[in-house]
Amino acid sequence: MEISITLLKMSTNILDGIVQYYLMHDAGELHMNKVIGNPIRIEFKNKILCIGCGKQTKKSFNQGYCYSCFLTLPQNDTCVYKPELCRAHLGISRDMKWSENHCLINHYVYLAASSEIKVGVTRHTQIPNRWIDQGASSAIVIAQTPNRYLSGLIEVALKVQFTDKTNWQAMLKNKIMLNPDLNKAKQESQNLVSGSLIEYFTEESEIYTWQYPVLSYPDKIKSVDLEKAQYIEGKLIGIKGQYWIFESGNVINIRKYGGYRASLIFC
Repeated sequence: MEISITLLKMSTNILDGIVQYYLMHDAGELHMNKVIGNPIRIEFKNKILCIGCGKQTKKSFNQGYCYSCFLTLPQNDTCVYKPELCRAHLGISRDMKWSENHCLINHYVYLAASSEIKVGVTRHTQIPNRWIDQGASSAIVIAQTPNRYLSGLIEVALKVQFTDKTNWQAMLKNKIMLNPDLNKAKQESQNLVSGSLIEYFTEESEIYTWQYPVLSYPDKIKSVDLEKAQYIEGKLIGIKGQYWIFESGNVINIRKYGGYRASLIFC
């Protein structure tokens, strides 16, 4: 069987503690968990469509945008990656209506565990999807703010002690922390914040956990560039974050190739 797709970030939910992955294609939606354990082949069709405006582009920017959309759309603005630089609360934005729905709403500062404890910021609407996309194994909310800017200030303060990056190689080898004490880390994080920001810390102690649909983890991994290799094939043994993991140790970050036209072939 062969299906045609425009690659996009997989959607997710959690069922019985297991992350469920879904990939949109031209004829509908594919439940990727049902494909794990089978040989597949994904082929790049040498065509990229901007996920912002839909126009064909020779080069993709920021996981799927043409250069014009990269420069002008609010979802590609600096504050998406550095929330402490958000100026929407001052009425400054590439698109204020977009910012009203994405920046000027409740945001959470969190600690998530993978190979180490990571600090991050996300909208309340993105829990737990944000953590899943990063391949985290558990997480705790530590603060809630009314906008993106304030969450960014707290994150900056906590980066003195906690990383804000995910070690994707360790994550895909499942070299993760065993029994991380996120409540203790939350308590320690409050000592790093001063002034009025401390009022945004929550008393929530719930630890969110889940498992990924992975049959086995490879000892060695190799990230495959779909545009250069043109295809990747083999037995799919798992999905973690937005990565497909093959039995050979080859991996591919599906989100990286947003807008790429491809064929998915079930061998």
